[in-house]
Amino acid sequence: MKIKNRLIKLIISSLIIIIGAYFLSIKFLRFDLTSEGRYTLSDYSINILKNLNDKVYIKVYLDGKGLPSTFKNFRREIKEELDEFKIYAGENLEFEFINPSESPDQEVRFALYGDLFKKGLIPIETNEISDDGKSSQKLIFPGIILSYKGREKAVNLLKSSGNSEPESEENINNSIQALEYEFTNAIQKLSKEKKPKIAFLEGHGELNEFQLMDISSILSEYYKVMTGALNGTPGILNDFKAVIIAKPENEFSEQDKFVIDQYIMKGGSVLWLIEGCKTNVDSLLLTGSTISLAQDLNLNDMLFQYGARINHDLLQDKFYSPIGLTIKGPDGKPKINYYPWYYFPVIVSDNNHVISKYLNYIRTEFISTIDTVGFNPNIKKTILLKSSELSRLDPIPARIALEQINNMPADNEMKAGRRNLAVLLEGKFESVFKNRPVNKYFPGISLPDVLTESKPAKMIIVSDGDIIRNEVDKEGKPSPLGFDRYTRQTFTGNKEFILNAVNYLCDDEGLMSIRSRELKMRLLNHDKIINNRFIIQFINIVFPVLLILLFGIIVSVVRKRKYKN
Repeated sequence: MKIKNRLIKLIISSLIIIIGAYFLSIKFLRFDLTSEGRYTLSDYSINILKNLNDKVYIKVYLDGKGLPSTFKNFRREIKEELDEFKIYAGENLEFEFINPSESPDQEVRFALYGDLFKKGLIPIETNEISDDGKSSQKLIFPGIILSYKGREKAVNLLKSSGNSEPESEENINNSIQALEYEFTNAIQKLSKEKKPKIAFLEGHGELNEFQLMDISSILSEYYKVMTGALNGTPGILNDFKAVIIAKPENEFSEQDKFVIDQYIMKGGSVLWLIEGCKTNVDSLLLTGSTISLAQDLNLNDMLFQYGARINHDLLQDKFYSPIGLTIKGPDGKPKINYYPWYYFPVIVSDNNHVISKYLNYIRTEFISTIDTVGFNPNIKKTILLKSSELSRLDPIPARIALEQINNMPADNEMKAGRRNLAVLLEGKFESVFKNRPVNKYFPGISLPDVLTESKPAKMIIVSDGDIIRNEVDKEGKPSPLGFDRYTRQTFTGNKEFILNAVNYLCDDEGLMSIRSRELKMRLLNHDKIINNRFIIQFINIVFPVLLILLFGIIVSVVRKRKYKN
């Protein structure tokens, strides 16, 4: 009887194991128990990986002995992330780790270094620890090169803040956090067969191609970037995913407004970078003063109809970027001194919208404020950027003089509070040409032909045009967007904000959600480790051994009692 029961139990157990194994072989199951889904790829990444129609090959140039411990951790995280990618991409993704310093031949090593540098990988110098504990300098390339259908792309994976050593935990953790975005972004760029089109408008004194060169270069990795004038041509924007209006200085004609309005009514997206005041910076620097005047672009009725108003005022903010002025030094030679200048506010984004979450500092110049207006229940309004609490508004017209550097307002004069500087409007907009005689401007178009309510559409309104403008030196060479010619500092938040805004307007929200994803780095507390070293060592080394011994003793005692008789 006992043998029969045991046989039945064995058969049942075997069946359960076989069925379970078969189920697991046809059904992919993984469990991520971290609160933030650390080991779970986004649906956006999974969709891209599953739809690859050719093989992506990734070479990771971070390998070899003697890497600092933080880079060893970084290498392990890269491998785990790529393992996760391969689960969904299958045979269409292969990767390997390569040590660029492996060859004992110096000439071969240097040739490889040069090749990687030409392809875009930036090396860093770090300390190599040999097996006998000796330290020496070594070049490492914390980056990857992806290949897809004959095309290659280099991606530097190390996010360096510039304020700490490259191998610092802060940099490595920031880099680990960005891994999914960097891999997905690079694969998407390589595998996208056709890019959507976006347009920079011309014809109203907008920024020229040199002033937009840096952001155009970045956007061209995602979109086909074009520029052109409307010339009052209805339907000319229909094929564009988004339109950017960058710091116009001349009035818009009713014909051009109609073209933009009807584009929005068809579900088009617009990034407005409009200034409320016109301030001549060149005049200020040459003569020491200038007059800031209200700027009328004939767009107020449009923006008001859509739900926002750019005010004719000038914001001063206590959180600012200084202005550099040349003075005569003690030795008689000219030198540059930096002075407080509240007309160059620096914006720190603190909201959680996917466009403005985790942005670095954004530099602006002579920025105005924005109010949201109207009560259209079909429009959702989201404030993206605000000033700091210590702000002040100058009424227009305003005289601005460099002599103000010695008399910036005191804190008790900065009482305007937090003011809106960028707003996102989403929903179904009402046309500004509703019930208006459009045949006055377009003889061939009658009132019934005008679209009066939009399909779901989006627009972002920013009250500063300089936020997208890169500096151009005397030789015509453009600087990076966000570069401050006075302090020589680059504010990377400008580029991040514009890229996020255009991505959002073009419905690339999935990629943005990965970019703004935050992973919790559960780091060891060094102070607690030092203070509790003995307890930690006991729990991790001695306690498990004692636990096994205790278990063995209990089992032995139980067995002796059971078979005593």
